[in-house]
Amino acid sequence: MAALFGSRVRRLRTAAGLTQAELGEKAYVVGSRIAQIERALGARPTLELARALDDALGADGLLVDLLPYVHREAFPNWSRRFIAFSERAVRIGQYAAHVVPGLLQTEGYARAVLGLDVLLESGEQLEERVAARLARQDRLRSPARPELWVVLDEAVLRRPVGGRGVLRDQLLRLLKAAAEPHITVQVLPFDQGGHGAMGGSLTVLTLPDGTEVAYTEGADYGRLIEEPTEVERYAGIYDRLRAAALPPLMSLDMIRSALEGNHGESVPSRPRRRRLARQQLQQPGGWRLRRGGRRLPRQRPRP
Repeated sequence: MAALFGSRVRRLRTAAGLTQAELGEKAYVVGSRIAQIERALGARPTLELARALDDALGADGLLVDLLPYVHREAFPNWSRRFIAFSERAVRIGQYAAHVVPGLLQTEGYARAVLGLDVLLESGEQLEERVAARLARQDRLRSPARPELWVVLDEAVLRRPVGGRGVLRDQLLRLLKAAAEPHITVQVLPFDQGGHGAMGGSLTVLTLPDGTEVAYTEGADYGRLIEEPTEVERYAGIYDRLRAAALPPLMSLDMIRSALEGNHGESVPSRPRRRRLARQQLQQPGGWRLRRGGRRLPRQRPRP
């Protein structure tokens, strides 16, 4: 796909009568970068560069449309099918055990997380993967955006991946994202103890036809689950995690507390949680759990 992208750039550039240096000037990069793209060498193009090339060559969005397929090659084989399902999902439910999910990561946080991969071959490969991860976030800003419901383990808020400054920017990003009507963020505090997703992260995707698939992931593996009975089991685990986690409004308070560097006093007691949850449910529209949210019935796989 990178070679196809490069050949399209070369063909469009030739038709426009531009040299590589002239196209680079129009796209605000050096001519050697255009040569790399046309020959499928070096780092893959970013979304910003693809847009600039589209504009400079009058390609009417062709290069931007090709870009997700180019970046899909930057991911390990075992995650590509999951990514394909994610791009179609109308609802995404995630439990994150160790790090913020990719759809909500800042660039600095994504670079720090992806840079920990022991199989990473080069700095160029790291930049390819960062660009690919950020490109996937565009779907959350599109008209066909999915509903995203994320449950974060408390450890995610405490672990300074990339350093304190990177974590601070990431926590601010979480607060901003949670203000969107289609995004809900909950925190599962340490005092909830063990649960069915210990040891890894879990994602449940709802597809346009109402069927569901599940995906579990560790540091160097991923497993896509499509068999309906098994998907049902993982969907039940995810529902129990949501029930055990702090309500969304209290979760945001805990994120703010982590942002301020507080620890011990950041988790409300269980009696207080129950009391606040009852108060929230008694308010008009309180069943929605958060302002602007929607309560969607779970659709099970069709027989």
